[in-house]
Amino acid sequence: MITINNLSARIAGRLLIDQATVSLPAGTKAGLVGKNGAGKSTLFRIITGTMESETGSVSIPRNARIGQVAQEAPGTEEPLIEIVLKADKEREALLTEAEHATDPHRIAEIQTRLTDIQAHSAESRAASILAGLGFDHEAQKRPASSFSGGWRMRVALAAVLFAEPDLLLLDEPTNYLDLEGALWLEDYIRRYPHTVIIISHDRDLLNTAVNSIIHLDQKKLTFYRGSYDQFQRQRAEAIELQQKAKVKNEAARKHLQSFIDRFKAKATKARQAQSRVKALERMGTVAAVIEDHVHPIHFPEPEKQPASPIIAIQGGSVGYTPGKPILKGLNLRIDNDDRIALLGSNGNGKSTFAKFISGRLSADAGDIRLAPNLKIGFFAQHQLDDLVPGDTAVQHIRPLMPDAPEAKVRSRVAQMGLATEKMDTPAKDLSGGEKARLLMGLAAFDAPNMLILDEPTNHLDIDSRNALIEALNDYEGAVILISHDRHLIEATVDRLWLVRDGTVTNYDGDLEDYRSVIVASSRTKGAKTKPADETVNKADQRKAAAEKRAAFAPLKKKINEIESLTEKLQKQIRALDAELESQELYEKFPDKAATKVKERAEVASRLSKAEDQWMELSTEYEEAMAS
Repeated sequence: MITINNLSARIAGRLLIDQATVSLPAGTKAGLVGKNGAGKSTLFRIITGTMESETGSVSIPRNARIGQVAQEAPGTEEPLIEIVLKADKEREALLTEAEHATDPHRIAEIQTRLTDIQAHSAESRAASILAGLGFDHEAQKRPASSFSGGWRMRVALAAVLFAEPDLLLLDEPTNYLDLEGALWLEDYIRRYPHTVIIISHDRDLLNTAVNSIIHLDQKKLTFYRGSYDQFQRQRAEAIELQQKAKVKNEAARKHLQSFIDRFKAKATKARQAQSRVKALERMGTVAAVIEDHVHPIHFPEPEKQPASPIIAIQGGSVGYTPGKPILKGLNLRIDNDDRIALLGSNGNGKSTFAKFISGRLSADAGDIRLAPNLKIGFFAQHQLDDLVPGDTAVQHIRPLMPDAPEAKVRSRVAQMGLATEKMDTPAKDLSGGEKARLLMGLAAFDAPNMLILDEPTNHLDIDSRNALIEALNDYEGAVILISHDRHLIEATVDRLWLVRDGTVTNYDGDLEDYRSVIVASSRTKGAKTKPADETVNKADQRKAAAEKRAAFAPLKKKINEIESLTEKLQKQIRALDAELESQELYEKFPDKAATKVKERAEVASRLSKAEDQWMELSTEYEEAMAS
């Protein structure tokens, strides 16, 4: 159990978290969500002890190991596999001690402990994790220094996953992964045997890998059971109820105040007026709902869309060195209304293909034909470095509109989704998401016929990603998309192309089919590394599973009983909410209204405890059945 109790924290004098409280049962997989700048990373620093809270405490079981991805990616000359293996400090220390130990009893203890922590299979487990994150057998033997920063961050992620801490903290882990790596990570976290808290704006990760959501909003932490989609529904319902309750509360208070104002000076009505004053005090007020506005994103429509195909490739071949093509045998066409996502692991040539069709790389062989006057907008994450650090968004746009009045320039910046107060902020002081909005606006400035977006979501929060989805769906031109965000792909494209084995081909399945292939492939790679004596025939597996279900039947029965109690309590709350919606209840029976409010609070408290117990027992049952 992890308990955060009355926690408050400030950064540079700004209060980010204010007396927040939440508890997580052991084994919880939780997504930590909230607006950018709300304090999510600050909470991680407090949990790990690298930052002190202003008030309150974080309680973690004694001797529990906390792990998170190192901020600096490894860049040494050591092979990747060795870097990952050394992440298990206990195994490393025991192996070192075993080389020099002479006492027979200590040697026996060391070997017993090495067996307990499965040291014999460590290399195969490390190799399996690295393979899932995109490193083949040969790459695992290469030194870390031979890889770029993004690939090194994958090594850092592999290291913390291999160490298997009791509490795993992941901050935007998919930002440096491709779609294939993100799909593997979803599956890995879902099966992880300990507690995980993930800061992420990846909606699919939060829907498939976690079983609860912690929402940091208005400086408070609120726990929701279920996936991100379930959290959104619960929060929407809560907001709607709160809005209704506020309207009814204000109406009831206004009615009581009117009576008090009219009769408090009359002796014959003094007692009734005083009674209404007490009822007004007991009633209290309902807080207003505060929702942050997300600025929309807009891509200008092409003035004239050319006839299809806008791009046609016959026998195309492209690369960076003459005679050494990255991609070849390209026979493709792109129509003016195509929405295409490029699938394939990083390093297979997705970005190369994007540069090729955008005209940034010339064909080595074959023929590529572009429609006359075709305009192409191109966005890639590395372009963030191309912004002039000291120039504002307005200063970046003004040279493109030299004769336009100031108001029109600012209007164009607003269409990119930048708030008014951010228009005069130097680029170096903008957030990653704000820089991404500015760059996408610059890429689409000339109203292109086709947009190519290479990982556009890395710095966008969930609401901004939804704004991008709406902008792409409103856009009339063609779209080529490279992204690890499955939700973005599913919501905006209608064709999938697979970049693999040195070429680009049409993929006939959907993303769920592709996910199944990736997960099955990664599990197969892991299975190949297991010792032969770990395999068990199917009959024995079925028998063992049946025996295990029988052994844990009482626990399953208890879980079912709690589920029934939860449904009953939820029904009681709905009934009480229906009663409390009546304005007449507050006007004619204020004492009864106060009693009902108190009763609802008690039922809600019982429901919260039942849900916590359900979570704890369900986690215990799932771990028992998975072991």
